[in-house]
Amino acid sequence: MANGARHPQHPRPRVNARTYMVRRAVALVLVVALGVGLYTLVGAFVGGDDAPAATVGSPVTVTVVNDGVTPTTLGATTTSTLPPKEQTVPTAADPAELLIIGDSDAGTFGPYLETLMDQTGIVATTLEYEVSTGLSRADYFDWAAHMRDVLPPVNPDIVVVTFGGNDAQAIGNPDGSWAIEYVPASGDRDDEWKAIYAERVGAAMDYLSADNRTLIWVGIPNDDNPEVTARLQVQDEVVRAEAAKRPHVVFIDTWARFSGVNGGWAEYLTDPRDGVGKDVRADDGFHLNVTGAEILALDIAEAVRAELRNRGANI
Repeated sequence: MANGARHPQHPRPRVNARTYMVRRAVALVLVVALGVGLYTLVGAFVGGDDAPAATVGSPVTVTVVNDGVTPTTLGATTTSTLPPKEQTVPTAADPAELLIIGDSDAGTFGPYLETLMDQTGIVATTLEYEVSTGLSRADYFDWAAHMRDVLPPVNPDIVVVTFGGNDAQAIGNPDGSWAIEYVPASGDRDDEWKAIYAERVGAAMDYLSADNRTLIWVGIPNDDNPEVTARLQVQDEVVRAEAAKRPHVVFIDTWARFSGVNGGWAEYLTDPRDGVGKDVRADDGFHLNVTGAEILALDIAEAVRAELRNRGANI
């Protein structure tokens, strides 16, 4: 109140003996509960061999989204083995499940490939790509592990995959050590590099094509820089050799598709949709621009349609 006035003081009501004892009992319970809580909290911080293990929920996979910057939760991690998937005739009511995965090249041709597949009316498509990744640098992004997170929830009939644009470099392990600290086409250790990279490619092919799945592996194009092309060629040779060992793997020859009549690097290509010659390369000289990616998607779509027909689809 103003002018220094004070609130009037009211006497506190007295309680009887029973109420007093009840209050004392409640207070004692609260003190004991607080003590147990503090003991548990201290034990959690101090720890020790006798401390009980904490209960942990299902782990999640944090993946790099398409912009390569913002982390996002992909979903619960699983490494369970899938039963062989029954090969059924794809229909509108029971569409074939298509999974497109890989590096930024998958993100380039993937959207148009999905559009082409939607037009069939008998394919359901899932696209998962990670920019600046590959099979070589498992220390940066472990695709072998990530495949086991992505594939089971989709349980695809057909997988389209592409790696390689970022792989012609030293090969790292998931623990940060080097499998081989050597760049292909830079010395006399190409055979050693090929053997290590072949193990990773072969393992990826075997996993992605298991359980009655059909695998379509999309190769890489060459580069306008001859030195880069030399490195890419070593990597590309490995992939071709591994695909040739596996009759169930369909290989898309992107290198030949985007080379000139003399077999070298080409900037322009005839678009099969209208017969017009168009620029198909991005400014970096390696990646495909939108037109080039759509032309590549047409080739991949034909391979997917062939597999759909093999499964009995009338398209």
